[in-house]
Parts: sequence; C-alpha cells; structure tokens
Amino acid sequence: MDKLLIKKLIKKALEAKKMAYVPYSNFHVGAALLANDGTIITGCNIESASYTPTICAERTAISKAVSEGYKEFVAICVVGDNPKTFPCGVCRQTLREFSKDLDVIIANDENDYDIYTLNELLPHSFGPEDLLEKEDLND
Repeated sequence: MDKLLIKKLIKKALEAKKMAYVPYSNFHVGAALLANDGTIITGCNIESASYTPTICAERTAISKAVSEGYKEFVAICVVGDNPKTFPCGVCRQTLREFSKDLDVIIANDENDYDIYTLNELLPHSFGPEDLLEKEDLND
C-alpha cells in the first residue's frame, strides 16, 4: 500500500479519535476505513451508560459505510489511547464479513504503525462463504 495513502488514513483516524464519546472509559479510538473506490469513511467509539449499546470505532465506520452503499474495502486504520490499539474480537468478525484480506493498519502516529491482514488477526475465520445453501451441500 502506498505510504502517502497510509499516512492519510492514519491522519483521518486520528481526527476521528477526537470525536469519540467516552465519558465512562475515557478511552478514545478512531478508525478510517478505505473503500475499494478510494473513499475514506471514519468512525469513533461511542459509549452508553448501560454499556451493551456501546459501539467501537471500527464498527461505527463499517455501519456508516454500509449505510452509504459501500461493501468492499481495502484497508482500515485504527488508533487509540494505548500504543498500538487493535480491533476487538467483535470488530474483527464484523470486518471479516466484508473481507478476510483487508489490510489493518495499527498506528500511534503517521510514522509509527504496523500493517497486518485481517486474516493474520483472525485466523481460521468464519465468513459469508461458510453459510452454504442446503442444496449446495447435496452437490
């Protein structure tokens, strides 16, 4: 992936992180999702006093993207308050719905980042292709 594009994604994720609503954990996370057409969709974590409805930055970005018609993605960048904040298990599974080969950029800043594939972060994953129609099983 092009270094300028990586830096752009990191910058967008850092901007999204500033929008996080985290009155309980005070743990800010931002994400920048790159669609296959080059569009960047951002998300931040949003907490709720009852905790269960809390949504992570990555799932916010995916929800925004899908609701705007995007379903094919190239990469996502995640930044958080801790050095090298990784997507949680639920976020990894949600991202897997759309691509197991997605690049996942884990960054502290524009010069300090690592890139993984989603398949590395969620090996032996379960995806849409695993839900075969009953008639497919009889073939």
